[in-house]
Amino acid sequence: MVEFKPNKLLLLFVMVTTITIIIDQITKAVISGIRPNFTISFLNLGYFTNTGAGFGLLQDKIVLLTIISILVAVMTIIGYREIPKLIWPQLFTALFLGGVIGNLLDRLFRGLVIDFINFSFWPAFNVADMAITVGIIGIIIIVWRKKS
Repeated sequence: MVEFKPNKLLLLFVMVTTITIIIDQITKAVISGIRPNFTISFLNLGYFTNTGAGFGLLQDKIVLLTIISILVAVMTIIGYREIPKLIWPQLFTALFLGGVIGNLLDRLFRGLVIDFINFSFWPAFNVADMAITVGIIGIIIIVWRKKS
């Protein structure tokens, strides 16, 4: 794995987290403004709202999900020192944190999460959801490879 100095890794971590949040919030603001409904075969780009978590879990539990998101974000930040000082663990954890904060901002300021990508065979999602998913999958692969 590629190694960086700790200061550069922290900068990478902060930048990836911040850029993820910014892209997530910009895409949601644009979608909210134009509210498209564009369908190509099995893909629907549109304005969808979600008052739950991923895959439709915990619908209408905004307060609970907000508290969980705050706790997860704070625990991730506090636990930063435990993240291996290698580029991939830093990158995947930053994507995860950026996604958590992106959806947290929706819950805090909109009372729901805005989604805009909807495949007919999958629940609607957004940039934050993609970042969380890629982050978690990456972290799982790293842990799995480490134990092998």
